[in-house]
Amino acid sequence: MKTDFVEIFQTIRAAMQPYEALGFNDRVNSETAYELWSEKEVVIDGKKRLGWFFCSVVIMKNYVGFYFMPVYLEPEMKSTFDPKLLKHLKGKSCFHIKKLDFELLSMIEGAMVEGFKLYKEKGWVD
Repeated sequence: MKTDFVEIFQTIRAAMQPYEALGFNDRVNSETAYELWSEKEVVIDGKKRLGWFFCSVVIMKNYVGFYFMPVYLEPEMKSTFDPKLLKHLKGKSCFHIKKLDFELLSMIEGAMVEGFKLYKEKGWVD
């Protein structure tokens, strides 16, 4: 069980990094924040956008935030998540992580797999 926020951040960032090879870029990559974006031009709600946010991990004062845009875009995606993961969801797309074990990390990794599939289906990532 990891309770140190730096260690939690680094573990989640390491789980996110393989997505750089799958078409996402890290717009932010520091000791306290890491963001992945699709850099493909997309049309969302009739507006052209250069890139679209996928997910990030940020060390906050009282938790490590895992921000996950696919669950914001497709709220029904939550129905596929384990209730243990959903108890960390605060608001529409931010998971507050204070303790990280293998099971929770696996659930976060599974969410990223599903989010990647969604972005791929929508053509937002190559």
